[in-house]
Amino acid sequence: MPDSILQESASTAVEEPLTAPRKPSVRVGEGISSKPLRWMKKGGLAILDNGLISGSNFLLSILLARWLSPDEYGAYALAFSIFILVGFLYQALLLEPLSVFAGSVFRGNLRGYLKKALWIHWAISLPTGLVIAGGAVLARALGHSLVLPVALAGMAIATPFLCMHAMARRSFYLKLSPGPAAFGAAFYCAMVMGGVYLIYSRGWLSSFTAFLIMGGAALVSAMVMLLQLNSALDPVTGTPKLREIWGKHWEYGSWALATCVVGWIPNYVYIPLVSTFSGMVAAGELRALMNLAAPVLQTYAALSMLFLPYAARVSDQQGKKAASALTRKLAALFVVGAVAYWAVLIPLRQPLFHFLYAGKYTESAYLIPLFGLETIVWSASLGPAIVLRAMNSPRSLFVANGAASAVALLVGIPATRYFGLQGVIWSMILANALYVVVAFVLYGRKVAALTISGVNVAEPVSAD
Repeated sequence: MPDSILQESASTAVEEPLTAPRKPSVRVGEGISSKPLRWMKKGGLAILDNGLISGSNFLLSILLARWLSPDEYGAYALAFSIFILVGFLYQALLLEPLSVFAGSVFRGNLRGYLKKALWIHWAISLPTGLVIAGGAVLARALGHSLVLPVALAGMAIATPFLCMHAMARRSFYLKLSPGPAAFGAAFYCAMVMGGVYLIYSRGWLSSFTAFLIMGGAALVSAMVMLLQLNSALDPVTGTPKLREIWGKHWEYGSWALATCVVGWIPNYVYIPLVSTFSGMVAAGELRALMNLAAPVLQTYAALSMLFLPYAARVSDQQGKKAASALTRKLAALFVVGAVAYWAVLIPLRQPLFHFLYAGKYTESAYLIPLFGLETIVWSASLGPAIVLRAMNSPRSLFVANGAASAVALLVGIPATRYFGLQGVIWSMILANALYVVVAFVLYGRKVAALTISGVNVAEPVSAD
């Protein structure tokens, strides 16, 4: 959740319509030089925000791998993979539509929009927590693992508050203001790390208490951010109807919801598969490998949140040429970043694994280069994926993720059963490669018919 799986006082130039006249600059070249600096600052704060969240989750996962028994860490890994699916669903129905519609339909009434969106948050997160609690009871009854029900119970309690924290952070992104979100992330990180160390020192650490610490920290941090947001938003200019907002979210999110499910499969279905075929210890080994990719993945999640509202404006107001240029730039940015990350990490894989996990899981370190390749292939898809979301085309992403999911299931299940972790990673590479190809093809078709403010800019196409 964390995440797969998108910050900020906006300048007047960004908040105004691109067709609005600009006042002349007092100093020559100020507008040219200041805009890149503003975006560098916003991007840096966005990376810091998500870096703190992913950093706390990364460090927590490392500490649990060191301090918990392998089977209990495997239960935590399995529960956390399910939580990522929950986060994807929450993003589809609330966070992603929030980013899109706040920059368009409800741009002039963010306070009224967010008040109604908070009701949607509770309508989604509370039933989800109850479903997870039911899963814990079922896992206990089936007796597959003694530690899995405990991990699921902790996740059930934490889920509504972790989702609230995500919504509070995303709300600051709606006007391109990542500063308060980064503060909330730092507050959360400090509480999680301090709380985990405290319960470990008292001998109370388990997957259950780890989830409780995460949920408690998320609740306190979310309340602080909501107070900041309340004082920063402009007054309400209208009272949008909850049914109207939910209708728009569902219209957008119904496809995104299905997309999130099929998007979860190629990346996270393997932990349940590995735990089924090889047990909780093997699931812990897979999670130990996935931990190393978390920093680059969460950095890209931060940049995606920053670029999504901007991409929505570009595609809506500047047409297909600007959208195509933005897509190419984003794809290149993400691929180059992934290559640079793994170029540093791969040569250090053996000592790094030994250092992070106190000698555990070192027999899996040889698979790190394959994980690097998988990340690089996946990163190429982010350019078209962001722009397709901004163009309100979750159906296209559903098709691309559906193709990848088919590979993950048809190839991944037998590969996991007969080849273990190596089969898992090769299956992920194949699935993500297909996703990249399909995403670019569908993006090309979508952008060919792009419109600007309702005016078709594509060439006429005769019907088949």
